[in-house]
Amino acid sequence: MNHPQPGAPHHVAEDLGHAVHDRRARVGLVQVCLAGVLWGTGGLGVLVIRDAAPLSVVTISAWRMVIAAAVLLGALALTRQLRAASGLLRSRPGHVVTVGVCTAAYQAFYYGSVVAVGVTVSTVVSLGLAPVLVTVVESVRARARPSPGQLAVLGLALGGLVLVSVSADSTAGGDHPVLGVAAALGSGAAYALTTLVGRSLARSTGPLVLTTASTTIGALALLPAVAFAGTGGGDVADPVVAGTLVYLGLMTMALAYGLLYAGLRTTPGSAAVVATLLEPVTAAVLAAVLLGERLGPVGLVGVALILLAVAGLGRREAPPG
Repeated sequence: MNHPQPGAPHHVAEDLGHAVHDRRARVGLVQVCLAGVLWGTGGLGVLVIRDAAPLSVVTISAWRMVIAAAVLLGALALTRQLRAASGLLRSRPGHVVTVGVCTAAYQAFYYGSVVAVGVTVSTVVSLGLAPVLVTVVESVRARARPSPGQLAVLGLALGGLVLVSVSADSTAGGDHPVLGVAAALGSGAAYALTTLVGRSLARSTGPLVLTTASTTIGALALLPAVAFAGTGGGDVADPVVAGTLVYLGLMTMALAYGLLYAGLRTTPGSAAVVATLLEPVTAAVLAAVLLGERLGPVGLVGVALILLAVAGLGRREAPPG
């Protein structure tokens, strides 16, 4: 007669726990990847707007955040979660304000860097710095070095980012390289801080509540910049401009950041910033398909490296021993 092995129920429960954790981690990673893809469509939207009206990128960013905040506040009211949002602001005001202000700051710094030094340097420095910073901070917190797998994924992602950026960019650059690099460094640091602080909030706060609170604060933070650049009220009345701004607000802000914060509940920050490198990949592919820009062999290799890095994020390393 066979007898059950001692501790077997414990092992079964442990295996089930690992399976549930892995499934949630995969879903979270997919959510972050979708956020990166949605962000990648934003550049095309900005081009459409600027072809129709002379709006500054800061003004476009502000309108995008205002539209997103209005829609999110409406959704929060319909789902009766306004009290939860006010409770979040009362209990962790510093964290929420940091995420909101940094969300607005890294966009403003990035667009300013593009004007000052060009797209290639801005993209590589800004999006390349963020995963490095987040990986370092997480390693210091864990008091452990990054694993060889983490370093390999990071290396693939950064290499792919450089190749995609160089391939997709023209030879044009800005007239203020030092200022442009400084702005790109500020953008990358703000993005890293958004991810780190946002993840700490996302693990205890619903995505809709967190997205609404941070987006509303970010919109308020951009208003002083819009006062200098002009609101573009007359240009916004143009149907093409208005429709594109609504798309940017709904898809690249409200939905994209909702997906990001939902994914950050189970996805480490270092993995999330690598996954969102699908943003430049999406932008490059859309430019090649819709605008006729040539991606070239170098760009294709870069896309492949980033996709390989993102695929490597879904691999759970075996525990030691």
